[in-house]
Amino acid sequence: MTCTSCSSTLESALQGLHGVLEAHVGLATEEAQVHYNPNLLLSPNDILQAIEDAGFEAVLISSSEDLTKIDLHVEGPVTDDASMKLILDSLRTLPGVLVVDFTVEFSKISVSYRPDLTGPRNLINVIQQTGNGNFKAKIYPTEQGQRNSHRQEETRRYYKSFLWSLVFTIPVFLTSMVFMYIPGIKDVFDAKIVNMLTVGEVTRWVLSTPVQFVLGWRFYYGSYKSLRRGSANMDVLIALGTNAAYFYSVYSVLRAATSPHFEGGDFFETSAMLISFILLGKYLEILAKGKTSDAIAKLMNLTPDTAVLLTLDSDGNVVGEEEIDSRLVQKNDVIKVVPGAKVASDGFVVWGQSHVNESMITGEARPVAKRKGDTVIGGTVNENGVLHIKATRVGSESALSQIVRLVESAQMAKAPVQKFADRISKYFVPLVIINCFMS
Repeated sequence: MTCTSCSSTLESALQGLHGVLEAHVGLATEEAQVHYNPNLLLSPNDILQAIEDAGFEAVLISSSEDLTKIDLHVEGPVTDDASMKLILDSLRTLPGVLVVDFTVEFSKISVSYRPDLTGPRNLINVIQQTGNGNFKAKIYPTEQGQRNSHRQEETRRYYKSFLWSLVFTIPVFLTSMVFMYIPGIKDVFDAKIVNMLTVGEVTRWVLSTPVQFVLGWRFYYGSYKSLRRGSANMDVLIALGTNAAYFYSVYSVLRAATSPHFEGGDFFETSAMLISFILLGKYLEILAKGKTSDAIAKLMNLTPDTAVLLTLDSDGNVVGEEEIDSRLVQKNDVIKVVPGAKVASDGFVVWGQSHVNESMITGEARPVAKRKGDTVIGGTVNENGVLHIKATRVGSESALSQIVRLVESAQMAKAPVQKFADRISKYFVPLVIINCFMS
């Protein structure tokens, strides 16, 4: 998505689906939030298909807020249909598991479950035990890194396009706006080649053509996708405006080359400069989007990478400890937090006393004293003593996950004036086009 017209068009396409109750599309986060009635035979795959039919690409992030979804990477003979079917059936029979999907090309099992009944360690154990040791499972690498690399690549692409546009546009601007007022240089560019065709016109034509059709190709492609789905966005307006200036200039140049008396002007600098400024705007827009995504990523990174899981006997005494991935922490687990470490999940203290720095969550600068029975928040920092914490809210239920979800929802929400502007933008481009033809 490149503009509010794209997000508005996508919202209209989603809201037009039978069964969709509400749809919000965030331009900054490039995410869509859809509330639908599953009883009306509408599935997430139908929503993804509607997005693709509208000319966009989409990946399902989550299908419900009432359950947790985890992706597991399976190592082993994934092409063995019998073994994989046995593993998937075993996962489906596990208490709390609601949906199990398997993607062969990525060796990925996606499981939606209720965190109060099961957890990721149970899922991994089922996979490894059912496969008789032939399969190993681990949490699938997060898509955050893929998103960041994609955004960085997009930023580099627009930056490079903008620099190349300057290489061609600046000489066009100088020959049409500056050099024509400098004696000597003006005579060189006013020199006739054929009939009334001048050196300056040919120079501007040659330099503006790569800007129009190579660097500006993205606007032609965006216009095609927009018109194909029956709407007109800003790409259509850009393509029309630059084409009008460019092809009129081509007509003027050809008339000058074939007529000894024709006197006309060209507007090659208009199309080249317009495309250059728009590429600059696109580059700045992507930088702004990146800052929004970075802010959300920093919130998510407050959670520690690892946690120390304690094993307790029937009397509550510690008999062992193990360092695990913090994403493997399950509800009712007891975890150990040493001084200077981050709390892995929301919970309450079952042993020990310390001070916890909660400024990253609550904004409170002074560390808060914690003792047995006190609640703690995942992502906060333990200051001095050792704490044993029983996890109560993990995954999407944690306070940090809810804050991240709240920030993402705020990015998708629109002010009333923005909604009004989106309605106006639907008619803006067609009215401009009609006005151009009438005049």
